[in-house]
Amino acid sequence: MPISENTREQMREIAARYPSARSALLPMLHLAQSEEDEITTDGINACAEVLDITPAEVTAVATFYTMYKREKVGKHHIGVCINTMCGLLGGDAVWDAVVEATNGSNNATTPDGEFFLERIECQAACTHAPVMTVDWEFMDDVTPSSAVEVLDKLRRGEQVQSTRGPVIRDFEATEHTLAFPDDGLADAPSVDDKMLAGLRIAKEQGMQGGNA
Repeated sequence: MPISENTREQMREIAARYPSARSALLPMLHLAQSEEDEITTDGINACAEVLDITPAEVTAVATFYTMYKREKVGKHHIGVCINTMCGLLGGDAVWDAVVEATNGSNNATTPDGEFFLERIECQAACTHAPVMTVDWEFMDDVTPSSAVEVLDKLRRGEQVQSTRGPVIRDFEATEHTLAFPDDGLADAPSVDDKMLAGLRIAKEQGMQGGNA
């Protein structure tokens, strides 16, 4: 499906925000993905046209960053962290449970088209390991059973609240937010006491950072 004229106009709007228009390529690719559920040749060509660069230059960026997918993602992107901290605390077991529950595999859309599963090397949320993300929103301190429960709720169309963020919408909606982050969702809680524990202890003990 060709990129719509409305999306092209939004691409031009994004490009106008930057002193150097080509700096807008990353959010523009997210915008293209929000419309087509993947990065297509049409999306690449639209970005190239708006920025007056070659499709090859756009493709080089789209294939470098793993958040841009070259196949249909489906309704929800599911990322399970399996890096050291998450792995030690059960990330691999969470991954195995998610795979079994969806009949899916890594970097692929499940047979029912509902989920795209991805083993993530780091979610930058070790405080709440093991961590799973749904459409890049955090589900903290997950277990195999709680992870599968989230998937079951999503399948049934029930509301799922991320641990530190907004209510889960879907992959395409999140991709649009990555292109236009000023959508009013930034006020959702993103920091909790567990994340601030180190800072609190440092203040209680009068610790101060030294110069390197």
